[in-house]
Amino acid sequence: MQEETAQSAIDTFISAFNASDDSYVTALLSRALTSDVVFWGPLGRSEGIEAVERFVLDLRRHPAGTGTMTRCSAVDMPDEWARYRWVFTTPDGGPSLAGTDVVHLRRNLIDQVIVFAGEIGPLAS
Repeated sequence: MQEETAQSAIDTFISAFNASDDSYVTALLSRALTSDVVFWGPLGRSEGIEAVERFVLDLRRHPAGTGTMTRCSAVDMPDEWARYRWVFTTPDGGPSLAGTDVVHLRRNLIDQVIVFAGEIGPLAS
């Protein structure tokens, strides 16, 4: 049951990257994250939904064009932390970025996100 709750929060978080319009990003993140979420991203530690929103919007505005974020593994939740793999792909087979996120949940929402991103490279065929 806990894995299903984690998967739901994670999939809502990922949906913010794929929102049809930037104006929906905050609403989607608010459904997945606590207001005091701690975000450990490529540029260090930040706090709050606004910090995560900046990261999401920056990735949505990738120079190669609006891409797609996809969860590409099951959600593994051995204890109180959940992890999953993801891939971000830009249009027309442009560069992709892959990684693993580790999240912690509190009251069915993500209160910590740790992003482990790999290198950007061409999409494998």
